[in-house]
Amino acid sequence: MTTVQLKWLGYMTCLIMFLALLGGAVVTKTGSGLECGNEWPLCNGKLVPAYTVGSLIEYTHRLFSGLAGLTSLVSMFAFWRYARQRKDLLTYALLTFVFVVVQGGMGALAVIKSQSAAVMALHMGFSLIAFASSLMLALGAARTYESGEGGSTAKHGVSRGFRNLTWLTALYSYIVVYIGAYVSHTDSQGGCSGWPLCNGEWIPELTGGVGIVFIHRIAAALLFLLTALLGHLAFWKHRELPELRALGIAAVTLCLLQVLSGAAVVHTLYNERLYIFAALFHILLIAGLFGVLCYMSVRVWQLHGTKR
Repeated sequence: MTTVQLKWLGYMTCLIMFLALLGGAVVTKTGSGLECGNEWPLCNGKLVPAYTVGSLIEYTHRLFSGLAGLTSLVSMFAFWRYARQRKDLLTYALLTFVFVVVQGGMGALAVIKSQSAAVMALHMGFSLIAFASSLMLALGAARTYESGEGGSTAKHGVSRGFRNLTWLTALYSYIVVYIGAYVSHTDSQGGCSGWPLCNGEWIPELTGGVGIVFIHRIAAALLFLLTALLGHLAFWKHRELPELRALGIAAVTLCLLQVLSGAAVVHTLYNERLYIFAALFHILLIAGLFGVLCYMSVRVWQLHGTKR
């Protein structure tokens, strides 16, 4: 397999993982998770279910999840067979496959037996790691095979402080994602009416759904501040590293859009059609942000070793 084919295999794996993640978000936001009954892999006792909107959504998500598993397996084998010397790419492919299997297993268990909101939020978290791994595979393969780079050969590096800030931001973004998924799976979206105020108050009474949503808002605000600081340092302190500057710009842009989409979710909460689109956009933006931060974390680790 040629390097060009490996690069496009990375792209295809990322695209299919994106569609699987999108399908899972649609299932959650439309409440279609049990439209196939408590059966897996069959849907209401059939391999191809009778047509209803709900069963079609759930069944399509299952198909894309299965395709994601198959594609990630092919990618793992291909990069192991033809790019074994690139440990980073092989690791991304392995992580994609492992977390696709884990989140698929959790999805099947959620269908067969009801799970708590905390467990279902973790299912979303594992799906996000699978997508982030596939995004890192696509970005890593593109950087390597388009530039002919076989490893980290940059003449300039990054400081330990910047590296640690990047890692902290990436880890914290996962925590924010988990809290957001918990909001969704506890049906707490309506806990706070209005934005940026919560029920007309800066600090509302922190009980029930109100407390869950407010904690998510505070966590998201802190994530934006961390990402803004990271992007500022990446852009102004690392002019000799254009890739790092581009990743910093992407992270800040995605985080800003994530904040605005969160506001859109609140203001469309009682408009079902608009709410679905706003909520899906919100999920996809945080998936992109987490993926960029994860890849940035790997790159600063690689670049830290070249610090002069």
